[in-house]
Amino acid sequence: MSPTRTGSGTIVVRRLEAKDLEPMIALDAKITGRRREQFFRTKVQQALAETGVQLSLAAEVDGLFGGFVLARVFYGEFGAPEPSAVLDTVGVRPDLAGKGVGRALLRQLCTNLRGLGVPHLDTEVGWDQQALLHFFHNVGFAPAPRFCLSLDLSERVPYELEEDPNAG
Repeated sequence: MSPTRTGSGTIVVRRLEAKDLEPMIALDAKITGRRREQFFRTKVQQALAETGVQLSLAAEVDGLFGGFVLARVFYGEFGAPEPSAVLDTVGVRPDLAGKGVGRALLRQLCTNLRGLGVPHLDTEVGWDQQALLHFFHNVGFAPAPRFCLSLDLSERVPYELEEDPNAG
């Protein structure tokens, strides 16, 4: 993975390493306002156990942690006949936003996915995450031809799934 020179320094995209766990957790907490420690511990453990082409990557800018992407490949997910990739999360230090770090991470991720013969990369973005939507639009993402659905299980079992008290 070759370095990219920008006005803000040299960006090096590399495979994710165990030392990246705490900077990832801290960066994500800064961006989202919550600390998702177990999520990242699990994702990093999975990423480090993978062999072959790396899908989870870190970026350094002038030798300092600058961002990351976590992705995975599915084979036949949701009935699709070909493999597809999912971008679980991406994070870039706020002071480096707009400086090419996110683009460098995605460029390398896409190169790695093409090497695996994966034709699609999907992700989900909150409707209110306008900066992230703008970034994804600028790098070529478009709305998917399917709906993402969610079922809220916090209150009670949905009516259609409840047992019929008259059924015998």
